[in-house]
Amino acid sequence: MDNHLFCSGLFITFAPMFANRAIYHLAAFVTVAIWGSTFVFTKMLLDEGLSPAQIFTLRFAIAYIILLAYSLRHKPESRTSRAPAPPYPRTPDLRLLLLGITGGSLYFLLENAALLYTTATNTSLIVCSCPLFTMLLIAAVYRRSERITRRQALGSVLACLGMAVVVLNGHFVLHLSPLGDMLAFGACLCWAVYSLLMKQVSGTYDSLTITRKVFFYGLLTILPYYLFVPQEAHLCTILMNLSAQGYFNLLFLGVIASMLCYLVWSWVIRRLGAVEATNWVYVNPVSTIIFAWWILDEEITPWFLMGTALILLGLFFCDKRQK
Repeated sequence: MDNHLFCSGLFITFAPMFANRAIYHLAAFVTVAIWGSTFVFTKMLLDEGLSPAQIFTLRFAIAYIILLAYSLRHKPESRTSRAPAPPYPRTPDLRLLLLGITGGSLYFLLENAALLYTTATNTSLIVCSCPLFTMLLIAAVYRRSERITRRQALGSVLACLGMAVVVLNGHFVLHLSPLGDMLAFGACLCWAVYSLLMKQVSGTYDSLTITRKVFFYGLLTILPYYLFVPQEAHLCTILMNLSAQGYFNLLFLGVIASMLCYLVWSWVIRRLGAVEATNWVYVNPVSTIIFAWWILDEEITPWFLMGTALILLGLFFCDKRQK
């Protein structure tokens, strides 16, 4: 099958499934697709001498500075309309701190550390299974309002199976590494907790406030890392030696993959709910492989097509409004 025809057919087949709320699902898809592409930009920055923690710090710093500048320029007091100002945490909110940790510093540190002790396949399989744990966690916390239907359970299992088929790509052999796999599982649980907390705070704060606080607390809680690894705290020297491509990669990670994507993700969770939105994480490996095929000319295999079909079928069943 021609790859271009496949991608076109994928979109044509997929879009009608969620026509009733297409804009939210499309936003979730684009966000996850961008996150799936970040491995290329991160890999290029690693080749230029930046560490994973440094890349995280810089991308979150860029995003936070832009959002802070925007917020200061558009203060609620300066509005000419009589619309009420969006809520703002006047006192520290522990949930926002936990969002910065679970969706920022701790998540990225655990995921990157896992790659040091286990394979990329194991890490991808474990981290990308977070929608399943998110569904179980939210169902346990919200027993009455967020009951898991049989249809949703079937959809999650199908999507998880499809994700595994895509990642394994026909090589069904896992090399177990207890330490690395536990670190990856820790990152998986972090994102599940992040989704749960996002569901809670989305009814209290606006998306801009949530996202800005996530970046702030993410940066704040990464600082202790540099006390243990002080040699990585010297960012200026590395930044001075970055190439033009390196600066572009940082801007993409900071402005697009961090600032815009986190804003959109907060909005999507508000509209679709944490469980339904997080199920889109199953598409992450799919978008990564498509991006690698497009940019790096890598091959799309029959296993990829089979796994993608299972993921889309699973997402179709997970949509609450599908009957």
